[in-house]
Amino acid sequence: MERNQAERIVAELLQRADIDGMTVKLEKRFPGGRLIGGKYAINAHAITMYTDTIETQCIQMFGSAERVEEYFTVVLAHEIGHAADSELLDLSDALEQESGLGTRQRLALQIEENAWNYALRLVPEIEETFISAVIDESLLAYRVPVMKQSGIA
Repeated sequence: MERNQAERIVAELLQRADIDGMTVKLEKRFPGGRLIGGKYAINAHAITMYTDTIETQCIQMFGSAERVEEYFTVVLAHEIGHAADSELLDLSDALEQESGLGTRQRLALQIEENAWNYALRLVPEIEETFISAVIDESLLAYRVPVMKQSGIA
């Protein structure tokens, strides 16, 4: 994905979201080798998007980079969702202070679900099956532990 494509998407979504003082940086890869496509830093009120990682994730999930612009858009919308979440600070504080594993897992899931709920409203033009696949894959790592803790899985 070319940088100018990413910059265009960033500008469009930031305009839609209309969140004061937020910045978005574009980098190639998350340091440390983990496949993280984007990260919201609450203290800096900034998002960093990792463009090469986004492409890798898109290929892993959909078998090609054909829809990488849409994938980038969805991941960015999710990160913007964190920035727009009025509950994020309280949920993050609760997560830091909580020692119980089950409660920590539920709090982490709530943080992610809140961001995805916002993302859905921010990018209504993205095909529902596409965005649902991304959301389901993203939340799997949060849902499975909560389900196991609850005795569902």
